Amino acid sequence: MNIKKMIAIYGGLVIGVGSAAYAAEPKPEPVPPTSLDLRTTVDGSPIDLSTSLPTERDTPGVLKFLQTGVDPYIDDPSCLRLGQSLFLSDCSGCHGEVGEGKIGPGLNDDYWTYPKNEHDQGVFETVYGGARAMMGPHNGDLTLDQFMQVIAWVRHFYKDPVDKAYWLNAEQKKNYKPYTEAEGKRIAALPISTPGQCQATALKEKKLQDEEDKEAQ
Repeated sequence: MNIKKMIAIYGGLVIGVGSAAYAAEPKPEPVPPTSLDLRTTVDGSPIDLSTSLPTERDTPGVLKFLQTGVDPYIDDPSCLRLGQSLFLSDCSGCHGEVGEGKIGPGLNDDYWTYPKNEHDQGVFETVYGGARAMMGPHNGDLTLDQFMQVIAWVRHFYKDPVDKAYWLNAEQKKNYKPYTEAEGKRIAALPISTPGQCQATALKEKKLQDEEDKEAQ
């Protein structure tokens, strides 16, 4: 789905004129507060959250992350299925389907090109503001909530020793299992209605896609 159209529909600003319709840019949601000192990976300059896409700025997941620096979606299946889909469409071309690395570095092992990426805040800063070489900023491609979804999926396909998974808490480390191809298929097969923090988002996106498909007929 075209991202600008999705944003406009989320903002409730689709205006019909006769049989035609056009989408107006929505009024941006307020920039959420944060207790984090967010810095770009390239030069350490402050990250300006007002440059994020104007919707999904104030979901509970985003608000929690911006206060704790911890992605609350990491072990939530309803969010993982969304993160998997976004990663495959937006990130796999450079990083591989399961983060094995291609043009860009691998993301599924215990080596990080930027050590800050051992923590969720670091991954957010790197993806939001960009990095060196071909890794440009993605603040104009993903909503803040989608950043949380993608980071959760990147954490999920980790395959190396759990003692290097610094982003996991003690309970999550107890339940850790290295990623397998079968796990990827299991997540991909989860229904849209999977309960969890991202269930409402998934159902809304499905409705928008159905409306777009109907328009295209």
